[in-house]
Amino acid sequence: MADVAYQASALRPAQVEGGSVGDFLALMKPRVMSLVVFTALVGMVVAPGSLHPVLAVIALLCIAVGAGASGALNMWYDADIDARMQRTASRPIPRGRVTPDEALTFGVVLAIGSVLTLGLLVNVVAGFLLALTIAFYVFVYTMWLKRRTRQNIVIGGAAGAFPPMIGWAAVMGSVSVESILLFLIIFMWTPPHFWALSLYRVRDYERVGVPMLPVVAGPTETRKQIVIYSALLVPLAICPAFIDLGGPLYALTSIGLGGVFMAFAINLYHTREGREGDRAAKQLFGFSILYLFLLFAMLLLERSLARWAG
Repeated sequence: MADVAYQASALRPAQVEGGSVGDFLALMKPRVMSLVVFTALVGMVVAPGSLHPVLAVIALLCIAVGAGASGALNMWYDADIDARMQRTASRPIPRGRVTPDEALTFGVVLAIGSVLTLGLLVNVVAGFLLALTIAFYVFVYTMWLKRRTRQNIVIGGAAGAFPPMIGWAAVMGSVSVESILLFLIIFMWTPPHFWALSLYRVRDYERVGVPMLPVVAGPTETRKQIVIYSALLVPLAICPAFIDLGGPLYALTSIGLGGVFMAFAINLYHTREGREGDRAAKQLFGFSILYLFLLFAMLLLERSLARWAG
């Protein structure tokens, strides 16, 4: 009955009250943006070249604004299902704080401005990669994959994996094996991260007909796929230590964190459905964020120490 009442209240038309600065910031998904900026910063720092500090700040701002544009355009397109999902019902458009047209205009202006600024002031390669990232997230993931296939988060995860490559390109003006490896780490991290979330938010996705893996294949298959992707991710994440992106501290950190990641994934696989299963999924989801942050933080720390040491 509570679920029925929630659906009814979510479907009532909201009265637009006029968006505040905070509402437009919320459209940009600031928590997602923070991870995007951090991984882009790591890509810039570990690149072997150099970039003027002013241009580096401009590049990071452009990447942040581009990520915000993606978030705003995603919320514009998904406003109908956001209003019916408990996790997203408080977003600015469903709450009536911002109109869909305002969100669309906001997102388009940010997207064009960030791409042109990065391309003209830093370099064309970085600008092109930022444009590709925004287009991939909006057109490929949001508009095409998300509502049509259970592979939505597998393929769509590429959008979130581009930032360190953009940061690298901002410094080097090109893409390299090292930047592709950073891309692949985030790409392989994304499915177990989001599938863990979808396991304990499965009713939201069922309600709106989004074919996330737990909805179309069931929780058992989802847990199996989480273990498979985790087993692929962990050794991949150790590879930077072998191509001079990371040193011994990174190697030890990635091995230790990888062992914990696998332990959480295996525990989730062996946990039954219900509250215990939701708790295990939340544990993996929470740790996955810490895992990615610490991996990239160690790359940043080691490269910074190496440069400080001369």
